[in-house]
Formats: sequence, structure tokens, C-alpha cells
Amino acid sequence: MGNGIAHVFAQAGWDTVLIDVSADALGRGVATIEKNTDRQVTKGGLTADQRRGLLSRITTSQSLDVVKDCEVVVEATTENPKIKFEVFRALSRLSPPSAMLASNTSSISISEIAGHTDRPGQVVGMHFMNPVPVMKLVEVIRGKETADETAQKCAEVVKGLGKVPVEVNDSPGFVSNRVLMPMINEAIFCVQDGIATADSVDQVMKLGMSHPLGPLALADLIGLDVCLSILKVLQDGLDKQKYRPAPLLEKMVAAGQLGRKSGQGFYAYRD
Repeated sequence: MGNGIAHVFAQAGWDTVLIDVSADALGRGVATIEKNTDRQVTKGGLTADQRRGLLSRITTSQSLDVVKDCEVVVEATTENPKIKFEVFRALSRLSPPSAMLASNTSSISISEIAGHTDRPGQVVGMHFMNPVPVMKLVEVIRGKETADETAQKCAEVVKGLGKVPVEVNDSPGFVSNRVLMPMINEAIFCVQDGIATADSVDQVMKLGMSHPLGPLALADLIGLDVCLSILKVLQDGLDKQKYRPAPLLEKMVAAGQLGRKSGQGFYAYRD
């Protein structure tokens, strides 16, 4: 998600810094952007000159200190509250007082995240969909103390990226994952209970419900570990039984079968 977000900001003309704790992760992120922009050129979505300009606007860093010069910061760490709170405490300390601090969290409370900063009014959810360069929706999530000016600025930034902002209020899973994750979870139960294979479940949803991607292929794309984390947030915040993760999902995550990023989920991936 992080490299996709950097990609669309740079494409829209922003000078962009991609930050990670790992040099290897940064290298993979930039390589992914290079590969995706090359595909855009091949398909006519970008010219070669536009691609060069896009890539020239992206720099990388292993230190959060670089946010001292940033107008907008978008956090896209793993879906773990402890890590996000730690990052936002650092952003609060290091970024300019006027900076907008946004989180790409899939489910964690924006109000809670904002509580770990000295500027809760400038904290907002900016939830991109995966893959970021392709998907148009961005959920703009207002925390309890998010200022009107911050929500408006976030929506304007999103529109400038060529995306569509949809404002929602802070609640576990927001709208997208509160609706999506129970469907994915139920699809996993169908496989677990022997009702159908993963491919059959996906075919039913694609051919019968006009979904472009079946729920289990989508879960592999999102990451099964991320799906599990979101379901646990929904459990804790809403209803423990209604959002109970399928035992098969828990077993697959424990076995390291996380979907596309690990090479194996409900489907096998060679690349």
C-alpha cells in the first residue's frame, strides 16, 4: 500500500518521500513503482517523459526525521495499533505544526490514533483501496476531534490525486471493511465446511454477483494476516460472535500462508 500511495502522489506532482525501517523494503517498493509505471507507459497511461518525472519526485529514507519538511504525512504501517500509535507519537514530535497527519489504517480508530498526538484536529483517516494506482475510492475518516478544515483538505488532496473521496465517521472497520470482511470470512467458512472449493466460491461471486475478483482471491491480495487483524478489531469494537474469524483463516495465518505476499494463500503465486 505504501509504494502505491507514493506512486499516486508523485504522479499528481507531489515531491514524495517513501519511508521504511528497511532498506530492502524501500528497494522493493521503488522497484514495484518502476514496474507499475512501465506498465502504464506500455498501456498509454503515461508518456516516457511523465514516467521519468514521476520517478524523479520520489526519494526514500529510513528515518522519520525527513517529515520535518512535509505538508502531508500518510502512515501505512502494518495493521497493529501499538505500531501505529508509536509512529504517530513520533510524527507529532517531528512534523511541522501545520502538517496534516493521515492514516491509511483499514480498521483502527482514527480517534484513538489522534489521541497519541498533540494535534488531534489535524489527524484524519485516508483509507486507500488496493491496488492504489488503479482503485478510485479513498475513505476519508473523521475522528472525534478531526477539524472541518482537515477533512476538507484531505478531500481536496484526494481529488488532486484523481481519486474520489467518500467521507465516513470513525467506527471499527469504517464502511468498506465492516461490509467486506464478513463476506470474506463467510467465503472462508464455505471452504472450511467443505461446501465448495476456493475457486468455486470465487466463480459464484464473479459470475453470479458481478464481482471483478472473488472474495478469496481478494483476501489473498489484501493479505490473510491483514484480514485476520481487521476481523479482530471488528470483534473487539462491535460484536465478538458476529465477526468471529473462521478457524481456517487463523490456521493459514499461523502457517505463514498469507496470500500473494507469501506466495501461498487460497491460491499459489509464482511471482
